[in-house]
Amino acid sequence: MADNVQYNSSPGSDTKEPFYRKVLKAAGITLALLLFVLFIYYTFNSVLLLVFASVLIAIFFRGTADALSSRTGIPTGWSLALVMVVFLALTGLAWWLLAPQVTAQISTLSKELPRSIAGLEQQVQQYEWGRKLVGEIPTLDSLMESKNGWLQKSVGILSSTLGILANIYIVLFIAIFITINPKTYRQGIIMLFPLPKRNRAREVLDHIGSTLYKWILGKLFSMTVVGVMTSIGLSLLGIPMALALGFIAGLVSFIPNFGPIIALVPAVLIALLQGPNDALYVVLLYTGIQLVESNLLTPMVQKRMIEMPPALIISGQLLLGVFSGILGLILATPLIAMLIVIVKMLYVRDVLGDDDVHVG
Repeated sequence: MADNVQYNSSPGSDTKEPFYRKVLKAAGITLALLLFVLFIYYTFNSVLLLVFASVLIAIFFRGTADALSSRTGIPTGWSLALVMVVFLALTGLAWWLLAPQVTAQISTLSKELPRSIAGLEQQVQQYEWGRKLVGEIPTLDSLMESKNGWLQKSVGILSSTLGILANIYIVLFIAIFITINPKTYRQGIIMLFPLPKRNRAREVLDHIGSTLYKWILGKLFSMTVVGVMTSIGLSLLGIPMALALGFIAGLVSFIPNFGPIIALVPAVLIALLQGPNDALYVVLLYTGIQLVESNLLTPMVQKRMIEMPPALIISGQLLLGVFSGILGLILATPLIAMLIVIVKMLYVRDVLGDDDVHVG
């Protein structure tokens, strides 16, 4: 009995760490990782988003080339070269056919907008609330009073334009390299995981690539339909610059929820030049096209890919728009699609054990 007592009371017999210390350690590690991720994102968010844009373009090129190769038997290298040549040829042809008209109409649009705004201002000033509102808006003369301020704004616009062109060049440059040899970059990501987890990481990356490729195809289809419908509708209504306005509507429809609002503004301002009734018809036209896009085109696209709740998309757009500006707003939807795949595969399936969840 004495021996037992001596054994139980020996120093170091109870080496178990208290539970609260484990909790504190886990919380500290989690907080440190979270702060590190936030620091990296806050410091390099624009760079990360540009890289993600490059990955999207590479997924489109590579996915189309692989689909062509599997259906025709053409070697992957040749199908990839064919896809890129056809893409460049179609882009050049569209630019050659549409650029003169769109450029001319956009130039006219930039000249007509001030007159349209002035007409709108006159109509609004007929009401008391309108006069107060107009009084709060700075005039063009007041904005140009300071010569130095105007010069600084011009320099800022020029530098922003050059920055956008440089970013486009960088995105395309990175996308081409990823497209040519995606296995190198994919394998590099997989090697960051422990050996037992690498097969699962490979499966997750495959699902992400498949989901994003389907999303890109669906979005391109939706953008084309919206642009064509808008141009035809505005032409039937007799609204000037229908081609340019349709081109803008199709382009900005890449941004869900906010794109149609952005496209509506110049169309309504131009329609106001012809009268308030025309502006109302334009609003009804854009509303109808948006209903078709939301209730017909989007469900057709989402049937082939992962389901994304609208509230989640809007929340993600607002969050990324605040932190990353217009680039975050543009890329919010594919980022959310990628995160949904990761959460469903690694948490819902692997942690919670729910194998019935649809990934896409």
